[in-house]
Amino acid sequence: MDINEQIRAMLAEHPIVLFMKGTPEFPMCGFSSRAAQALADAGAAFHAVNVLADPQIRAALPHFSNWPTFPQLFIQGELIGGCDIIEDLKSSGELSRMARDVAGVAP
Repeated sequence: MDINEQIRAMLAEHPIVLFMKGTPEFPMCGFSSRAAQALADAGAAFHAVNVLADPQIRAALPHFSNWPTFPQLFIQGELIGGCDIIEDLKSSGELSRMARDVAGVAP
């Protein structure tokens, strides 16, 4: 399986995926930390992928998504964006709604 197929498989397996530097418990950059915290604050259950631990994903994902930086948030296989977009969605309440929709939970 090539790296793009691996990324697709991850996105198919997990409804919400955050590709980040480090882990939610030990983020390795401020943007990744803020993105993971925004998701947690919004009540989103998400799968985190540490791109620092997997150089193939770190190299391939910007081409796959056409988004040059990390973190990158995908919901139901669709790129949502990076840290600023995640924080904007959280501030507007949209991130919580998106997380509920994915989980199938009523508001």
